[in-house]
Amino acid sequence: MMKQKPNLPFWNLWNLSFGFFGVQIAYALQSANISRIFATLGADPHSLSYFWILPPLMGILVQPIVGTLSDKTWTRWGRRIPYLFVGAAVAVLVMCLLPNSGSFGLTIGAALIFGLVALMFLDTSINMAMQPFKMLVGDMVNEEQKAKAYSIQSFLCNAGSVVGYVFPYVFAFVGISNVAAKGVIPDSVIWSFYIGAAILIGCVIYTTLKVKEWNPQEYAEYNGSLTTDSSPKGEGSEDKSDWISLLRKAPSAFWKVGLVQFFCWVAFMYMWTYTAGTIADTVWNTTDTASKNYQDAADWVGILFAVQAIGSVVWAAVLTQFKNAKFAYALSLILGGVGFAMVPFIHDQYLLFVPFILIGCAWAAMLAMPFALVTNALQGYGHMGAYLGLFNGTICVPQIIAAALGGTILTLVGSAQSTMMLVAGISLLIGAACVTIIKVKK
Repeated sequence: MMKQKPNLPFWNLWNLSFGFFGVQIAYALQSANISRIFATLGADPHSLSYFWILPPLMGILVQPIVGTLSDKTWTRWGRRIPYLFVGAAVAVLVMCLLPNSGSFGLTIGAALIFGLVALMFLDTSINMAMQPFKMLVGDMVNEEQKAKAYSIQSFLCNAGSVVGYVFPYVFAFVGISNVAAKGVIPDSVIWSFYIGAAILIGCVIYTTLKVKEWNPQEYAEYNGSLTTDSSPKGEGSEDKSDWISLLRKAPSAFWKVGLVQFFCWVAFMYMWTYTAGTIADTVWNTTDTASKNYQDAADWVGILFAVQAIGSVVWAAVLTQFKNAKFAYALSLILGGVGFAMVPFIHDQYLLFVPFILIGCAWAAMLAMPFALVTNALQGYGHMGAYLGLFNGTICVPQIIAAALGGTILTLVGSAQSTMMLVAGISLLIGAACVTIIKVKK
């Protein structure tokens, strides 16, 4: 007979996820500055998207591995926290190296390769640090408090994103140099990564000191007795099926929501890749990555991404008021598509807040709706964990495909990065149209 997990005080729930704030700062710095860094190092716009293959690829490889290994790990420091700490430590080291890729006197090609290797390690370590937070909540929080725990995690995630996005702009505003020699990353970006790294390790140390994971005996009391592979008995009571078999049996909603996901994540991959070049061209009237105007534009992209994150939080609250989930989902994607389509035609930096708020509406729906629709459709199918792991592929695979095709599509649309915003908008509108074929299970 399993014991009921106890209710945890608010600050215990907060401590479980507090390190996520630091991890998300690192992730936001990466998301907002990767294209800027590689463009500054000398990458051609047509090859920019190739550097973006790594983040989703590392996500689809690292997170399942960390999840599986940590299930079987028991140490005096816990089972999840060792992976969290190692991931954060590597991330801190790489965050100090990546923005300095152009400062070691390397050739353009060597600097790009150095940056690419650093990015690979950064993606790996961020994913390694991110996954344990999700599992800590699953391990230690009862069903009654899980919604509250994930809400705290969501708040810290969004707060960390906003902080990471605005760092370069703030540092440039207070006087840290925003320009550098050709091929060298400005100090405002370098110091953003340094401070982000310091906050990351501070948050993770705080979590490590404040959170005491259960030992194997305590874990077994609350989650079921452990089998030889360290999985609680009861979780493995379903018949064993391989991934191919599960996909064959998956409900139609699994595939239809996955189709919507494809067009959504293609759109956002192109936003992350081409927004810096777009805003530099359409608002600051430059394509010279060594110019002050380009770096000012790239700083402003961080502000726009922060506006998108704030808009997403507000719209997420509005989404709960809709009774028709499909209508809310489609409407959100349409608003985002309109937002993307507006970007190339707005030449005022402050008016750009409008389209990025609309893009935030789509982002809110993408985070909330797909898993809600799919978990609803999967009721009675069993293998929920395996199915959700497979469904995670509908986030990673579209990004990998979009990144691989980005240079080709950019050439086809006339090589103007701003036109890729239109491609993103059209992709979201197609996604909205695909929502109509989803059958919602009552």
